Amino acid sequence: MLERVGTTEYANGKMLAARDGGIGLVTFNQPEKRNAMSMEMWLGLGEILDAFEQDDTIGVVVMAGTGDKAFVSGADISQFAKNRNSAETQKEYDRITGIGREKFHNFSKPIIAKIRGFCMGGGLAIAMATDLRIATPDSQFGIPAARLSVAYAPDSITRLIDLVGPAHARMILYTARRIGGVEAERIGLINQCVPVEDLDETVMGIARAISENAPLSVRASKLTITEMLKDESKRNMRAIKEIGEICFNSADFKEGREAFMEKRAPRFLGR
Repeated sequence: MLERVGTTEYANGKMLAARDGGIGLVTFNQPEKRNAMSMEMWLGLGEILDAFEQDDTIGVVVMAGTGDKAFVSGADISQFAKNRNSAETQKEYDRITGIGREKFHNFSKPIIAKIRGFCMGGGLAIAMATDLRIATPDSQFGIPAARLSVAYAPDSITRLIDLVGPAHARMILYTARRIGGVEAERIGLINQCVPVEDLDETVMGIARAISENAPLSVRASKLTITEMLKDESKRNMRAIKEIGEICFNSADFKEGREAFMEKRAPRFLGR
């Protein structure tokens, strides 16, 4: 079970932040709407990630939904009539939610999605933008854009193709059908499908393994993977070079070498 410490509420309690040692915990907390994401929740997520970004004792973040019905079931459709009823209002919706999205997509530390239940549409976009996805067999994945006559965001489609390839991406988008956790693992949409009773232990085991590693090295790996997935002309090779130099010049690099020679566990400080 998660050892949740110091829970703080954001977005009027619809977003929760806590910690378990060096692991930051984010909870989507709108169970009455299957944790559907509202505009306010996006702002709250951005505020939480700001705090975790600045906290050097947090090495990895786990995201989950309240209850066993949903991770995030999608965007909060109840806001569509007011906030997404035309191209003009859609622009304003994108501007406001974009504040949280930008902080999410630019977050420098690994994020793990702990998924049970519905992970649909915008919820799947959130999960795909995390670094690792662990789910249960009873989870449901899908993109219902074709049933709503909306265009799924290009960056999310790119992530979908990166994960499952164009053939599976077409099937998911064109049919708008749902798939379960076992199928999601088979096609590469998630990293692991584990029994419900093993979900917490599996996710937290992975999170602890990450949090015990050298923070600068983990950050360098995330940055490099992110950049190498871009078109060659858009890659920030200077940033990759700089983070590599920071790693090699760090006290943690010296500690790692000494710990290896002394046959003991390293004590990394992130500098």
